[in-house]
Amino acid sequence: MVDAHRVLARAAAITAPTWGLFEHLFPESLQTDENRSVWTEGTPFYEPLPPLRGETSADLVIIGGGFTGTSTAYHFSRRYPEKRVILLEARTIGNGASGRNGGHLLNGLADPRSHATPEMTRRVHETTARGIQNLIALIQRHNLAVDHQLGGALRVFTDAERAEKAHQYSEEIAPLGIAETFLTPAELQHKLNLQGVHGAILDPLAGQINGAQLTRSLRPILLEAGVAIYENTPVIRVEEGRNIQLHTPAATVKTQAIVLATNGYTTQLGYFRDAIFALHSHVFATAPQSAAELAALGWREHDVYSDDLDRISYVARTSDRRIVFGGGSNASYAYRFNNQSVYPGSPERAKPAFAAMKRTLQQYLPGSVGLPITHRWTGTLGYTLARNTLMGVRGAHRNVFYALGYCGHGVNLANIAGEVLTDLYSGDDERWRGLPFYDSQYLRIPPEPFRWLGYQLFTGLTGKAPRTQ
Repeated sequence: MVDAHRVLARAAAITAPTWGLFEHLFPESLQTDENRSVWTEGTPFYEPLPPLRGETSADLVIIGGGFTGTSTAYHFSRRYPEKRVILLEARTIGNGASGRNGGHLLNGLADPRSHATPEMTRRVHETTARGIQNLIALIQRHNLAVDHQLGGALRVFTDAERAEKAHQYSEEIAPLGIAETFLTPAELQHKLNLQGVHGAILDPLAGQINGAQLTRSLRPILLEAGVAIYENTPVIRVEEGRNIQLHTPAATVKTQAIVLATNGYTTQLGYFRDAIFALHSHVFATAPQSAAELAALGWREHDVYSDDLDRISYVARTSDRRIVFGGGSNASYAYRFNNQSVYPGSPERAKPAFAAMKRTLQQYLPGSVGLPITHRWTGTLGYTLARNTLMGVRGAHRNVFYALGYCGHGVNLANIAGEVLTDLYSGDDERWRGLPFYDSQYLRIPPEPFRWLGYQLFTGLTGKAPRTQ
């Protein structure tokens, strides 16, 4: 049988040398749209700050106001209160994937290398578990109005063989101090009664969070710390040098260093065009349910679940008892030519995708057939071919810091990124060295038009996400 992932990796390697020609034929431009997710309803009094105008300067400029940007601003300003920090957001704080995701606050990474050895598995879990603890501590320290729950996350298995392997894996990691347990179908039934499931792994340390509330509630904390924040201020050009110059529609900023906190939008600044492809993921939310209604559906315990299929379903039960559902089939994901980061038109254009997603939810929870859908939206993810996140520093003067390519695991990891980049700036990065997401390399993605053609062929023929592993 032909290994589709090997074929994809080979095709990517063959076409990578053509970047020098095609990157000029297919330039990218900044695209943003309004966040219409259910999460923004938790910030009813939020008003954007005025855009930047004129000329100014800073020690550090952070481009992007999502998890990565606000986390970096928070940790950097606490360590360097004397430095001038500016955060520039193209639309509003939390407008991108940080405010449009499925709400899963998870341990672990999407990168298969994170399980390469027992020691790496232990270290990754320890790092991400500490990240969740630190995030909850931050919320409590500043008394932030952020809906969150740590009632546990489930990875469910729709295949008996995969379930058995998961059971064995849970026993192998137990001596590493990782408290993930396997649930049999009978055990799972009393907690979350999903149809067609052969078992699940429960992570009791994970849960669910409202990302729009988190990023937006941090804004006054950052302002009080002296961070200058400008919204509706897209960066349209970066001129690198010992001192970097940033251009926005109405301003120019000179700075000693920048942070690329733009994930799936990063390529539109001219960075990592051969590393990231912007994947659109459709999501919907139901109307709030009573506790009794959710119990009648079969959802009695735990906050989130995801399945074991390649086009993963990710599902959350929010604090106001909505069901948030994303993914589930090829129809629920899309790639647009030349890394376009806005899905065109209203959610009506994606009607077939949302219909397919609702059918998937009904397969797992048959009683959900009559639940009214109140919100439909699309978010842009930043994906790499090897599913590895990239954090580090680049540029001739080592003053362009970055964290991107979260591959669907960004809620926790992007908040950890603020600590990583602050340590890297400080030259005190020992605790991150060797981790799969730190200072790592990436497989080059083909340029257009090979990228778009490859995505369509690969997903159409295999029904899987384009990746090399």
